[in-house]
Amino acid sequence: MKYTGARIVIECLVEQGVDTVFGYPGGAILNIYDELYKHKDRIRHILTAHEQGAAHAADGYSRSTGKTGVVLATSGPGATNLVTGIATAYMDSVPMVAITCNVGCSLLGKDSFQEVDITGITMPITKHNYIVRDVNRLAETICEAFLIAQSGRPGPVLIDIPKDVTAAVADYEPLVVGFASEKPDSISRRNVRRVIKEKFPTDQDFENATQLINSSVRPFLYIGGGVIISDACTELKEFAEKRNIPVAVSLMGKSAFPSEHELCCGMIGMHGTKAANCGANKSDLIIAVGARFSDRVISDSSKFAKSSKVLHIDIDPAEINKNIPTAASLVGDIKSILAKIIPMIESRSSSEWNEQITEWKQHIPAMYSKKTKLHPKFVFEYINRKLGDDTIITTEVGQHQMWTAQFYPFSKPRTFLTSGGLGTMGYGTGAAIGAQVANPNRKVVHIAGDGSFRMNCNELATIAHYNLPIIIIVVNNGVLGMVRQWQNLFYDKRYSETTLDFGPDFVKLAEAYGIQGYRALSEEEFIGVFDLAVKGGKPAVIDCGMNIDEMVLPMVPAGKPIDQLLLDIE
Repeated sequence: MKYTGARIVIECLVEQGVDTVFGYPGGAILNIYDELYKHKDRIRHILTAHEQGAAHAADGYSRSTGKTGVVLATSGPGATNLVTGIATAYMDSVPMVAITCNVGCSLLGKDSFQEVDITGITMPITKHNYIVRDVNRLAETICEAFLIAQSGRPGPVLIDIPKDVTAAVADYEPLVVGFASEKPDSISRRNVRRVIKEKFPTDQDFENATQLINSSVRPFLYIGGGVIISDACTELKEFAEKRNIPVAVSLMGKSAFPSEHELCCGMIGMHGTKAANCGANKSDLIIAVGARFSDRVISDSSKFAKSSKVLHIDIDPAEINKNIPTAASLVGDIKSILAKIIPMIESRSSSEWNEQITEWKQHIPAMYSKKTKLHPKFVFEYINRKLGDDTIITTEVGQHQMWTAQFYPFSKPRTFLTSGGLGTMGYGTGAAIGAQVANPNRKVVHIAGDGSFRMNCNELATIAHYNLPIIIIVVNNGVLGMVRQWQNLFYDKRYSETTLDFGPDFVKLAEAYGIQGYRALSEEEFIGVFDLAVKGGKPAVIDCGMNIDEMVLPMVPAGKPIDQLLLDIE
């Protein structure tokens, strides 16, 4: 049968198992939106207030489910407004397909109205991107894009389609079996050009790794977001317990290992715990699983874990030896690798090393100050007590993000959605929308700093329109808190342009969008208004007033070894 390019886009999305897309229409993409109107019983479209919010929503949809998120935008500024969201997904290995439409083929390269080279712009921040000039190549391109986004180390892929291609007609043959039910390496449909074959470690690789693990006296696990992406949390827990290995998590790996587990040392890095940072630097073997040794974890690479050998397990060979030299590595799917190596390693009883870790874990940082009647620790622990471990938590970026990572007792994967690699202020509101749309029967709480929240608070319109029961906690200290903390410690308290003392009133802002707003300045007030918000079952914003000088501790000053933490500041 013959379909227009726009209809082919819809049919291919359905083949890929897509049930929801996020986006914002415009002239160049009107043909696709017209088809969406005709097929709204097959694909739900969520209209956001801004294309960046749509990209973050597709990201949150993906992170909370493991599926590929889809975002649509028109040409020119519509496409460029996706860039921050695409880069955010790229840095955190989130599978996403962004579909943009451009001016007609005859107008490309002529500075036409709302024309931009979006494939050129996004080349460094996508796994791959396309401009489809021939409607006969459209179906196979969409299939290939989903294959690339999901295979190996996931990430975003962009497809740019000129408007005349969406109007052109081509032969289209619907498939009985779609990609959603097939394995990526078995796809042979629609003449897909790119076949991705993932390598698996050799027997010798496993022998080398096993020897390192079994001979280690002070082993230490450092785990990242790759454990969650590969659905390897169960295997990781079994691995750690069999060898009695202390576990530290990166920010992206925060929900991969239960926070309350006796082997958990908490977060590692610049704002990591004493147990995690000292454990890494005093170990004789660091087993890095699905983590990339980012600068926020290791600080100065020349001072990181100098007495330790490193065994690196990751799906991306480019990460091996990139930042830290390794003694051995296992490259491939983490779940499969752990399943094979667990029977090969020897059980290990608790030792002096575990006792030392336990001693470090007793250290409670001097972060429970009396500066404020409402401390972040209380807020986040109460949310968990009230709503339980299935609650999905999203954040923006800054002090509130670090406090969430430090204090919220995550125990299940895909319950913590945050921008790690890019550190995108404005990420969390869109991500919360995507998570709530994908998980309508679960609670979603968005924790935002007042500075970050102002950046994309226009998405309150989206939350209100779709009546999404997201509870937004605004950690309101009237300041760009993390930047002020650095100014306090390293810039002689020269607070240049970090004080936010000019509004808005977040309660009135929420009410302007038809959302219930609350204010809390003490623990008692927070309990009261949070319980009301939960009971109401509708969108809510809670403005939590906190002290301007509350700090995130511990903290490793830039360039210092990670076991030289600032534990207390007078």
